[in-house]
Amino acid sequence: MKLVVAVAQDEDAEDLVAALVAERFRVTRVASTGNLLRTGNSTVFLGVDDADVDRAVATINDVCRRRTQVVVPYTPALEPGLLYVTENFEVEVGGAIIFTLDVDRFERL
Repeated sequence: MKLVVAVAQDEDAEDLVAALVAERFRVTRVASTGNLLRTGNSTVFLGVDDADVDRAVATINDVCRRRTQVVVPYTPALEPGLLYVTENFEVEVGGAIIFTLDVDRFERL
C-alpha cells in the first residue's frame, strides 16, 4: 500500500479530482497555499495499492500540465521619496509535485 500526495494548482484541482474519481481512486483534497506566487494550491491524498501507483501518477500527469503565466509582482511598501514600480514577468506554473510514501498500516473504518 502507498500514499500518493500530489500538490497541484487550484486551477487544475477540480479536473484532477474528477479524473482520479473516474479512475476509481478514493481522493481527499485539502486546500494549501504556494509560497512563491502566493496562489491557491490543492493537496490531494490517495491511498493506492502498489500496482496502481503508476496509473495514479499517469492520471495526475494527464491533468496537471505546465504552462506560462504573466505575474504582476506585489507592490513594495511606498516610503516618502521611494517609488519603484517593478515590471510584470512570465513564470512557469502548473504541473504537480508528487510524493509516494510507503504505508505501514491502512484501515478503512
